[in-house]
Amino acid sequence: MEFLYEYGLFLAKTATFVIAAAAVILISVAAAIKPKSKKGEIEIDDISEQLDDLKNDFIASTLSKKALKAHHKAQKNDAKKSTDEQSKPRLYVLDFNGSMDAHEVDSLREEITAIVAIADPKQDKVLVRLESGGGVVHGYGLAASQLQRIKNRGIHLTVAIDKVAASGGYMMACVADEIVAAPFAIVGSIGVIAQIPNFNKILKKNDVDFEQITAGEFKRTLTLFGENTDKAREKFKEEIEQTHDLFKQFVSSQRPSLDINLVATGEHWFATQALEKGLVDTIETSDDTLLKYQDERQIYKIKYKVKKSLSDKLAIGLSNTVNKTGISLLSRLKGLNP
Repeated sequence: MEFLYEYGLFLAKTATFVIAAAAVILISVAAAIKPKSKKGEIEIDDISEQLDDLKNDFIASTLSKKALKAHHKAQKNDAKKSTDEQSKPRLYVLDFNGSMDAHEVDSLREEITAIVAIADPKQDKVLVRLESGGGVVHGYGLAASQLQRIKNRGIHLTVAIDKVAASGGYMMACVADEIVAAPFAIVGSIGVIAQIPNFNKILKKNDVDFEQITAGEFKRTLTLFGENTDKAREKFKEEIEQTHDLFKQFVSSQRPSLDINLVATGEHWFATQALEKGLVDTIETSDDTLLKYQDERQIYKIKYKVKKSLSDKLAIGLSNTVNKTGISLLSRLKGLNP
């Protein structure tokens, strides 16, 4: 048994070395291959078809053979009478799950460009399923501007909030012609926050000097390592207030019926409360919104997918292989070890 154990360890080390060497070679080869200029592509999923399949599967599992036969017959008759799929107005669905830096806007701009290029403003609509607790001002400002492109083309825009659209998330949501939200979705937080630690006392205690040279009185206000002054704090607060004023002005321009001083306190509310304050228009989940449009519109989900390079794919594949091989060998060795 001891021999088998030692032999198994030898095989594990050999396999690890061979896989690592192969990984280096393959990644080097992949890096030498010139990447194509096309970084990603638009993917289109037919949500109408998915909803129909779900409905038909459920019906097939619950109806008797006789009732199911009658149902199929009725479906055929309805299909003959119904409008052709291609002539139906369309609903384009986008998903935006925002992070702090709002880097998802890179994909959003591609998706919106594809939609505004083909959508018919007279009959097509866009639904954005938005989830975000907010983040950097410039990132979410750009994301809101991307949604504004839809409205600028005269295309009706609905934003659906199932969980949260706060701060920068609400900056995006307020652009919509209509905001729908699930009852317990978190909405609002029309405010600005900035936090910065200061280590100056620690540096002084340890006799560490910190030097910073700037040109311009307010090139830097509050810093991490320097000694902050009251004047710098006042200037920093002034900049925060200016950003908050711009935020309020933007929300007011999109939803003029709001009492902006009432809702721009930095507070957030559940959607049922937000409805009373005018922050949302309808209490409804995004699922119900889709079902509402199912019969009258052809629904497509639009997603911009970034293509992974060959080296990325090889690295991920080799990493998974190494993990699986290691786990498998360890399991066998534990089985051999008494």
